[in-house]
Amino acid sequence: MPARPAPFPPVSPQANPRLLAWQVLRAWRPDGAYAEDLIDKAALRHSLSTPNRGLLNALVLAALRNLTLLDAWIDHLRDGGKLDHDTREWLRLGLTQCLLLGLPEHAAVHETVELAGRARGLVNAVLRRALRERAELERLRGETDPDVRYSLPEFLVERWTKRHGADAVEALGRWCNTPAPMIVRANLLVPGAAEKLASLSDATPVEGHEGFFQCVELPRKELSAGMCYAQDPSTASAPVMLAPQPGETVLDACAAPGGKTCLMAQLMENTGRIFATDSSPKRLERLRGNLSRMGVKIAECFAHDWETGNAPASWAQRVPDGFDRILVDVPCSNTGVLRRRVDVRWRLQPSFLSEVTKRQEGLLRRLLPLLKVGGRLVYSTCSIEPEENIDVVRRVLSSMTGFRQLHTVGLVPHESGTDGAWCSLIERQA
Repeated sequence: MPARPAPFPPVSPQANPRLLAWQVLRAWRPDGAYAEDLIDKAALRHSLSTPNRGLLNALVLAALRNLTLLDAWIDHLRDGGKLDHDTREWLRLGLTQCLLLGLPEHAAVHETVELAGRARGLVNAVLRRALRERAELERLRGETDPDVRYSLPEFLVERWTKRHGADAVEALGRWCNTPAPMIVRANLLVPGAAEKLASLSDATPVEGHEGFFQCVELPRKELSAGMCYAQDPSTASAPVMLAPQPGETVLDACAAPGGKTCLMAQLMENTGRIFATDSSPKRLERLRGNLSRMGVKIAECFAHDWETGNAPASWAQRVPDGFDRILVDVPCSNTGVLRRRVDVRWRLQPSFLSEVTKRQEGLLRRLLPLLKVGGRLVYSTCSIEPEENIDVVRRVLSSMTGFRQLHTVGLVPHESGTDGAWCSLIERQA
């Protein structure tokens, strides 16, 4: 994507969320800060109300989900030609409101045009033509290639088509471009948490996933009280597969932000020990906060980078025989969670697999020897690419003796109804 100019200075504390959305889109870059972080900073800086914060979030994420489609529409409506970045962002923002989010047309067009400054004439003409030709634009969307229709990298669509087939790509594309529902998991370490969530008027149990509830709005009071944790049911696959028992000693090697750590503590009934590590001090601070809020009493947090170093020397006396269980939720491409991590799709490059699999393989090789004999490790990702999943495990185990793979679980979004995930259970035999 083309380079973008630096963002304008902050606007007034009474900022219009449409103007803030334009500023965020203008500042966003595929290799820069994540969109959600930019949204959070803008909302905090301007003390946005909850409705205006919600509008800002919806505008930015919908535009980023549909960048390629929006640009195809813009080219059609303008019959091609060059367009400066600032004007293009106003057009993207206006089309997002009118054609994707279904906001009231008068307000969407009027406010966007008024905010567009010198570009207001062009923006007004294009948006009003779009409203007149809505049916034609929808026809174009239906007839264009999947990479344009769903704004996905072309190479990724080609990969998925070859592996899953054209029909599955359509289903995956729709999944990736549908805003993720708000889902929370009840924290059973807090007595009565599940019953409290079940009593909320806007909370519905997620079928097939005990303890998970879909909510219309984030239950902020219950979250603050540690009664629940916002996470997709797919994230429970790895901790449940690992099945840590009360009293055991467990290592969570890539623990932040802590959702899986908290679930393991729940499975262990808050007895035993969890060594929770992360390489980023900032993420580690967030991990500590989440563990404290959720009432986890058995976890110790350590700053450690498993890609560059072995276990800290201070652990030798504390865990002389190795860990009973290890969870290694490795960094990955995130192709199973594109509906939640909206701008990840624009960070992916054709070479992403060769780069990330080297890191994944190195982590698994370094952590497997930390198991005690009879101990078990779960290797997990939120990717649906076999190169990051079964291929990594097979390659590592083929060159290391004394370990065996027991079984695997793979979740593909359009089939599972959850985010994508993959995990493998490995046992140390000698």
